[in-house]
Amino acid sequence: MPKSKVRKKQDYTINPTNRTPVKISAGPSPVWYVVLMLGFMVAGLLWLIIYYLAGGLIPVMADIGPWNFIIGFALMVVGLLMTMRWR
Repeated sequence: MPKSKVRKKQDYTINPTNRTPVKISAGPSPVWYVVLMLGFMVAGLLWLIIYYLAGGLIPVMADIGPWNFIIGFALMVVGLLMTMRWR
């Protein structure tokens, strides 16, 4: 059986002269940012819990109806999106 030819791969090294250094200010997030982020998530969770338990008794929530789900989940999503910027 004939032996297959071995292909020689080219060396793909990165030329260090082509790279420009980028300075990243990687400090920790301020305390208010973490509090706000967690506040949004907890507020969304509380909104949904209150809607399930007493949604019919609260006039504003009764008038909004199924939009309460969107409000609750939107608050939680805002908090989750803020976690991407948290350091």
